[in-house]
Amino acid sequence: MSSTDVDTVAQAPPPLADREVRYEHSPGFPKLLEQLGASLLVSTYQAGKVAVVGARQGALTLSFHNFDRPMGMATQPGSLAVAARNQVWFLGNKPDIATRMDPPGTHDACLLTRSSQVTGEIQAHEMGFGDDGLWVVNTLFSCLCTLHPNFSFVPRWQPPFISGLAAEDRCHLNGLAMDAGKPRYVTAMSQTDTPAGWRPDKATTGCLIEVSSGQVVAEGFAMPHSPRVYRGKVWVLDSGRGRLVQVEPADGTVETVVELPGYTRGMTFCDRFALIGLSKIRETSTFGGVPIAEDRAKLKCGVAVVDLEAGRTVASLSFESGVDEIFDVAALPGIRAAAMRGPFATQDGHATIWAVPPPDGSDGS
Repeated sequence: MSSTDVDTVAQAPPPLADREVRYEHSPGFPKLLEQLGASLLVSTYQAGKVAVVGARQGALTLSFHNFDRPMGMATQPGSLAVAARNQVWFLGNKPDIATRMDPPGTHDACLLTRSSQVTGEIQAHEMGFGDDGLWVVNTLFSCLCTLHPNFSFVPRWQPPFISGLAAEDRCHLNGLAMDAGKPRYVTAMSQTDTPAGWRPDKATTGCLIEVSSGQVVAEGFAMPHSPRVYRGKVWVLDSGRGRLVQVEPADGTVETVVELPGYTRGMTFCDRFALIGLSKIRETSTFGGVPIAEDRAKLKCGVAVVDLEAGRTVASLSFESGVDEIFDVAALPGIRAAAMRGPFATQDGHATIWAVPPPDGSDGS
């Protein structure tokens, strides 16, 4: 990696009494966040946390918040959704509360848990807000779904090769690219229609599927994740090869942008930069046979910042202990330092914050 000489080795407050989380970052990482005027959310289901990462006066700020197996995250102005083990949590931003939090002048956003939708265990992966509300990749049932208060979920789309709705994880549908308020592309680990049929050949059968047509536009990936449409181009993480690639949907050509030292999963964009989650991989059958398993000892866990114009890594955040796998990375543009009160705030060591309407009886919006 370029620009990865470490100038800070920090120990974050442990999310739990028995977990020590140590991290280090390149000199350019906090500077870049300040330059972009943004902060990051990083989910790790392995550690059961969502990390809020920001920067202030050249120093990185980082806090951990408990969720039950957090995976995909979706943001829109004023709100955040987090997919957990058997429900989706919704948090709202209360900037007026943020300005009154200690120390004064530190926070410009306060994400408070407002509600949740119980889905049951559906192995929810990536999510995205669209014109029809929140779209969820329902991996267990091999479909895209939306949420409804009267149902566990509402199936909205399945790949054409999936013959029915069943709790069988037939193709390991996992990634979602939203575009103009609609689902545009998804990733799957295979085009199989049998229970867990994706597992035997997962190192070579990953594909990118266009939602509107149901057509496979590119294939041959190793366990792909996190398709995105950004600046008119289609980007995908070829996770099992540790790559960020660009796909040309018209002919299915795939161009490698950069190779990274980790299992690539979770991606967001700010300006000309892609911020990509990196994970170490477990010694289990799930990751057996993927190309990066050959360099298991060299893999890192954290976030890499890739300059899309230069095609290289320019900054990084690495977790040295306590966190081994990242699932998703989401940017909070225009927010430099966010406070969070998640669903288990007291476990995080935080006092409860109550939000009530103003005296005039309005909803405060």
